[in-house]
Amino acid sequence: MRVAVTGTPGTGKTTATERLTGETVIHLNDVIREEGLYTERDSERDSLVADFDGIEDWLDEQTTSPLVVESHLAHHFDADRVVVLRCHPEIMQERLQERGEPDAKAHENAEAEALDVILAETVDQHGEDHTYEIDTTDQNPAAVAHEIKHVILGEREPSVGEVNFVDFL
Repeated sequence: MRVAVTGTPGTGKTTATERLTGETVIHLNDVIREEGLYTERDSERDSLVADFDGIEDWLDEQTTSPLVVESHLAHHFDADRVVVLRCHPEIMQERLQERGEPDAKAHENAEAEALDVILAETVDQHGEDHTYEIDTTDQNPAAVAHEIKHVILGEREPSVGEVNFVDFL
């Protein structure tokens, strides 16, 4: 079984999945860098352009089950369950700025979060029955990891549309 943990940058994916115990977690952004699974560097955004075919091939070679794949790109790949972490855009924007992201990039990500971009992409690719939305705004990383664990174990029902940040716009 493969579980994807995705969300807009700054929602807490890496921090929460680092607190999962007993699970094999792949931090996909690290794999992309370390394995050279990108096609070019986008100098304007200071980011790598992911090689989706190469990533899919690499993921298919992983045999651990359950496998947790964490990244803002994780929902683009095959998964049995997809956890979409959400965070209020103002809080998320502050987190990104504290990490040193440029104001424009932090604001762009905050707008994407308010518009449910990753949630919509996830539902489009995986369907509502395989999507689990978790609001991380007022939760500590251990509590978020606990909720993710419930998804992995099949102890949580799918949920879509419970989080709304349109007030940010």
